[in-house]
Amino acid sequence: MVLGALLDAGLPLEELRRALGSLAIDGASVSSKRVLRAGVSATKFIVENKQQHDHGPGQGHDHPHDPHDHDHHDHEHRHDPHDHQADKSHLHDHAHAPAAVASDHGHRSLAEINRLIERSSLSAPSQARAKELFHRLGEVEASIHQVPIEKIHLHEVGALDSIIDIVGAVFALEWFAADRISASPLNVGGGMVNSAHGLFPVPAPATVKLLTGVPVYSSGVQNELVTPTGALLITGYASSFGPTPAMTVERIGYGAGDRDLASTPNVLRVLVGESSDQPGTEHIIVLECEIDDMNPQIFGPVMDQLYAAGALEVYFASVQMKKNRPGTLLTILARPEQRQLLTGIVFRETTTIGVRYHEVTRERLDREIVAIPTTLGPIRFKIARLGADIVNAAPEFDDCLRIAGDRGLPLKDVQAMATKAYLDQKKK
Repeated sequence: MVLGALLDAGLPLEELRRALGSLAIDGASVSSKRVLRAGVSATKFIVENKQQHDHGPGQGHDHPHDPHDHDHHDHEHRHDPHDHQADKSHLHDHAHAPAAVASDHGHRSLAEINRLIERSSLSAPSQARAKELFHRLGEVEASIHQVPIEKIHLHEVGALDSIIDIVGAVFALEWFAADRISASPLNVGGGMVNSAHGLFPVPAPATVKLLTGVPVYSSGVQNELVTPTGALLITGYASSFGPTPAMTVERIGYGAGDRDLASTPNVLRVLVGESSDQPGTEHIIVLECEIDDMNPQIFGPVMDQLYAAGALEVYFASVQMKKNRPGTLLTILARPEQRQLLTGIVFRETTTIGVRYHEVTRERLDREIVAIPTTLGPIRFKIARLGADIVNAAPEFDDCLRIAGDRGLPLKDVQAMATKAYLDQKKK
């Protein structure tokens, strides 16, 4: 479905054929066609294994579905009707599924897959990205099956359709040259899936492991809506998960899955466009706890540790707590994937026995650090922009403090001189 959506959004099929053909996988052919999914027109990407067809019928749709095995037709991924976007390329999906293919039962090791990638026409960065994706999926499968990664033969990822899905997606996303890719939270589906290893709950074990740290939910649809290949690609490329970012949409693509579900279009939607001049919107979490029984000397080192671990902001506020005790409210702003790490630091380093958290949305200006020449030497300025307009500029406090100490000048004078130098340069 990823490739179908990107083809629908403008990726030339012949360019994709050229890139995939360089893998020199015998007997494989790719094509696309227009289909309807719950009334939505979409592009279906198709992989055919000619060798499989030579074996006769009965080896495609009738196989039990293995949640780790991408050899079968009935793999499909879905998300909800939120968008997956990029600053130049945006991926959004209602549902996403890997390409429908005839089964290829080749069991390839990671070393064999790497050799295929190395002889492809992908650029060096894309070859490295493709290898990284396969290695990550191999690590997941090896941990689930308790087999050393160097010994595992990956029918799960080594089949023809999975190689084409992953390598093709790497090429396609390079072709679009997206500066940033974001995705909606992932609708994983529900129910059970019958596999060669038995009956598994949805999402499958490999999918769950790949989605660690990613926001997921279930809309109640009793189907597997995210498979390992889809989870691998989305988490391998998306830098954030949330609502559609501010952007000017230039192209829209819909990639079709195999099933035509009655309740919702079984499609992956891609929005391609340019980021708007509005402040960037991002989702962060707020962690909070009140503390009234800790040596106040400890708060400083706790703040230092939280910042060192990646917290966006840490601050304290005085509060009045139960039994009329004065206390301190500790508040941390962080990215969602940092929650467990930062919560662990709070539990280890403070006396609190509980931390609450919630997600918020914030808008932030684009920022950069620029060195401004002054009569006292270069001083760094933090420049904030709203689109092309500079709306704020402030000298870095540490630079001003250092120069004030070196020159024996009042700090406020150094700040004033730095600001004047910046304004003088701005007028030129």
